[in-house]
Amino acid sequence: MITRSIFSAEHDMWRETVRKFIEKEIVPFHAQWEHDGIVPRELWLKAGEAGLLCCTVKEEYGGLGLDYLFDVVVYEELWRVGASGPGFLIHTDLVATYIQSFGTEEQKLHWLPKMVRGEAIGSLGMTEPHAGSDLKAVRTQAVRDGNEFVINGQKVFISNGQLCDVLVLATKTDTSAGAKGVTLFLVEGDREGFKRGQNLEKLGMKAQDTSELFFDNVRIPPSNMLGAEGQGFVHMMTKLPQERLAQAVRSAMVTETVIEWTADYTAERMAFGQSIAEFQNTQFVLADLKARALSARVFTDKCIELFMNDELDPVDAAMAKMVTSELHCETVDKCLQLFGGWGYMWEYPIARAYADARIVKIAGGSIEIMKTIIARDMFKGRIKPRPKAG
Repeated sequence: MITRSIFSAEHDMWRETVRKFIEKEIVPFHAQWEHDGIVPRELWLKAGEAGLLCCTVKEEYGGLGLDYLFDVVVYEELWRVGASGPGFLIHTDLVATYIQSFGTEEQKLHWLPKMVRGEAIGSLGMTEPHAGSDLKAVRTQAVRDGNEFVINGQKVFISNGQLCDVLVLATKTDTSAGAKGVTLFLVEGDREGFKRGQNLEKLGMKAQDTSELFFDNVRIPPSNMLGAEGQGFVHMMTKLPQERLAQAVRSAMVTETVIEWTADYTAERMAFGQSIAEFQNTQFVLADLKARALSARVFTDKCIELFMNDELDPVDAAMAKMVTSELHCETVDKCLQLFGGWGYMWEYPIARAYADARIVKIAGGSIEIMKTIIARDMFKGRIKPRPKAG
């Protein structure tokens, strides 16, 4: 069996630490959090104290300055037990990364230590009712008024929206400039005029708070701008490969885990005088999924390696996200079938994995967008421009 060579002994020790934390602080309470639709802020503080948040943040900003694989271990161990509630990935992999990459020294010193400790929870405000994958079409506006920007607009499907203390917000500062009119801001959760809508009821990932957010004449100083004015779209594009890689990491882990659950279950479950695992259909279904899961794992780990060497390009990230997401959804569907009626019961992890899975073909860019990115790269230079008629 191919072993994962990207992790060192230090990463393996970290995995044991993370696994113990999750088994103690998350697993016993996750079902209640699914019912509540949110995790308690106390969990964030405990995770911060244990070092599970923002592992790659530099020491001068309160972090440990570790490599990306330490964050990967945290995500994998959460997904291994089906703990979809804690929005650590959004907080760590996106918000902290945006601040560390594009923030001013003042912004980094103010927010990153709090985020490492779990005292400030981060969220990413990009998706709007009329702008999902088309980020340059955002309508939320930030208009300069004297020495302030005034923000008006709406966001939707925002993970950590109910709890967030800081929001990386995509706005339009120039509505006539298209992508060049997009600017990012850091918006504090207690700003006057910033309102949180209802905690949205989702198909899956029920313990993770997901909200509508409203901005009614929210005033912020220019010092809250993240990066340069008009460069927000460029900043977002530079981070999308990392976001898509994280989705691939998730799908690869869940796919492997669900196959193992199903192999265990079918070996014990009896039907017609033999275990379900003894039927050729069961063996063929699981053998096919396992072989493809290993292929997806090898590709994903290679993309992690490329990312850590600053060599992961958007096309490779799109392919990893597309392949693993589609396999993820196919696997939970076929494996639930092998659980029979019990697989449809919420008390069984396979049922929750099935519900949680469907978002992976949407989040981080839809499958259709991934195919467009891949095809555009394939045919670049191959398809010749057609002469204009007339």
